[in-house]
Amino acid sequence: MERRSGCGVHQICFLFLLLFSLYPVCCRASWTWLGITSVGVPEKLGCANLPLTHKQKDLCKRKPHLLQSIKDGARIGIAECQTQFEHERWNCSTTKELSVFGYELTSGTKETAFIHAVMAAGLVQAVTRSCSAGNVTECGCDTSLQGTGSPSEGWHWGGCSDHIQYGTWFSRKFIDNAVKNMSSARGGDALLTMNQHNSEAGRQAVAKTMATDCRCHGVSGSCAVKTCWRTMASFERVGNFLKERYEGSVQVLDRSKRKVRRKEKDQRHVPIGKEELIFLNKSPNYCLEDRRWGVAGTRGRRCNRTSAGPDGCNLLCCGRGYNTHVVRHVERCECKFVWCCYVRCQKCESMNDMHTCK
Repeated sequence: MERRSGCGVHQICFLFLLLFSLYPVCCRASWTWLGITSVGVPEKLGCANLPLTHKQKDLCKRKPHLLQSIKDGARIGIAECQTQFEHERWNCSTTKELSVFGYELTSGTKETAFIHAVMAAGLVQAVTRSCSAGNVTECGCDTSLQGTGSPSEGWHWGGCSDHIQYGTWFSRKFIDNAVKNMSSARGGDALLTMNQHNSEAGRQAVAKTMATDCRCHGVSGSCAVKTCWRTMASFERVGNFLKERYEGSVQVLDRSKRKVRRKEKDQRHVPIGKEELIFLNKSPNYCLEDRRWGVAGTRGRRCNRTSAGPDGCNLLCCGRGYNTHVVRHVERCECKFVWCCYVRCQKCESMNDMHTCK
């Protein structure tokens, strides 16, 4: 019988580990890579061969049942980042490389801040969902509120509240171990502090957007008594919450051995809230491609000629102008059911203008 290694075929493991070892230090692999892998690949590779820090690998080995949740957390974090920035100059672009976000992961900009926040939030969301679904033995529903409420107002806590405390704990345990590894290459302790703060801001976003759901009990739906529980919001709402924090993010001083302080002199006495996103370096304009810094540029991006927003041709194309193409679109239309038994459709053709940045 042919022997196989714990991560599948020997050649796959060898090529993966070779790529990992030769990859530039500044773009070292990240756990976020799990969010772009094919189905079944992480399981075949096994915890020991995944692009994780030593502490992350140990945690993965001790809790292998959460590997799918880690992968799901990375996937929804990446997807939400790309949704939030879909029409902007920086569109949260990713590559198939091990770092996923390239230099943007360690550039110390507002974009770096959002990446760390949304990925930490994604992991909280995925692990907490797994708890509520009963897929994790050491956690389930949050029962800390059950039995309390307001009897005089006719409601009490019950049902299955999302166990966000466990999801938040695991996100801290797993991600904060990785941040130091990522930060050591560029920026040192200042970048480490920034990334840890923003990861925590992402976790706070999940907590802040939680909602209370209730179910009525009573004759003919009278709602004489209500059972209520806490549930996480959709991740889209979490993404919107973090995008607002991104827009109002705070630049801080690059002083690794001091407490984080705002860079503006007249604002330095104002404390920085846990929910705020912070950054060290100003962002590039993302207009032109710069492979050294992983900037894709906006050349060839589709824009909206009539929009005054970030997706408008003037802003997205950085004043370079745009090309207009006529696109022919054919689709099925005027479909009718014919007895018996098939659907007959016509083909409708339309011509639309498409604008792309020069």
